[in-house]
Amino acid sequence: MIIRRNISFRMKDTHSTVFVVDDDSSVRDGLVDLISSVGMTAKAFTSAQEFLQHKRQNAPACLVLDVRLPGLSGLDLQRQLGQSGHSIPIIFITGHGDIPMSVRAMKEGAVEFLTKPFRDQDLLDAIHQALKTDGAACEQRAKATELRRRYDSLTPRERQVMQSVIAGMLNKQIASELGTSEVTVKMHRGQAMHKMRAESVVELLRMAETISINPAGTSHTKV
Repeated sequence: MIIRRNISFRMKDTHSTVFVVDDDSSVRDGLVDLISSVGMTAKAFTSAQEFLQHKRQNAPACLVLDVRLPGLSGLDLQRQLGQSGHSIPIIFITGHGDIPMSVRAMKEGAVEFLTKPFRDQDLLDAIHQALKTDGAACEQRAKATELRRRYDSLTPRERQVMQSVIAGMLNKQIASELGTSEVTVKMHRGQAMHKMRAESVVELLRMAETISINPAGTSHTKV
């Protein structure tokens, strides 16, 4: 049951998608109606397995998820998504919640754990927070994809020079390391900076950290 009371929502989230997974058709339809009523896009699924078959786009989204589902439970779905690297902000809803269950859900990253009946506004507030979080994650993923595309456009030698530059090596040192001239190193360095669209070595270093490119001579891997 959903308690409707003084609904307000931030319309800047209207480009986002809210996924709903609940095996109770009346609850599922009610949630879709509520979400749609504030201008949001809602997509409903009857089971965790059905949701897993849906291919998610790189756009802000969140998941309103029932804890108890036939087959794979809501908590099991949360864990599976996290382990597979396809995490999404989750708002749990349940009519049979208990403290250990809510603690487990929150420890594994749930945005909220709502027990039925709950107010519409509480759910909408949780959705807003979830979409804000995922919006930032989407921007980061898009940025990383673009930086990776730029890095892939570098020649093997430009990549070597870039890795040496972000390691703090001078052109003279890089030339000695690679067995080439300082003029050639300057050329490759300029090309790498241009292709990466970096205006400084500091910016280039930040780009490399974003896509986990290691400086030359290190074995560090960004987690």
